[in-house]
Amino acid sequence: MIKVYCYSKCTTCKKALKWLVDNKIEHTVIDIKGDHPDEKTLRELHKRSELPLKRFFNTSGQLYRKMELSKKLPDMSEDEMYKILASDGMLVKRPLLVTEDTVIPGFKEEAWKEAL
Repeated sequence: MIKVYCYSKCTTCKKALKWLVDNKIEHTVIDIKGDHPDEKTLRELHKRSELPLKRFFNTSGQLYRKMELSKKLPDMSEDEMYKILASDGMLVKRPLLVTEDTVIPGFKEEAWKEAL
């Protein structure tokens, strides 16, 4: 089953969802703001992705900038990063693609094509 964590007002999310529909790929949409992944889920998704944890942060988001996380993340432990990510879905990079085999934060058509 393919899950996509999205924010309805995000243009990149809209583009990714359109791409899925255009390519006839069945998926379930999860509202990242209202039903964001908890800390346990984030730990699992991060491990499965094999990406640096920083890639899971929405670095262009208003909340990220307001919290000045670009200055704080380098000095944080992974546990602290997970707690912050789990505190608000708007901090999580979106869309977040979750399949049986892979986890991809953000929409890059080529990466999604390869994964799906």
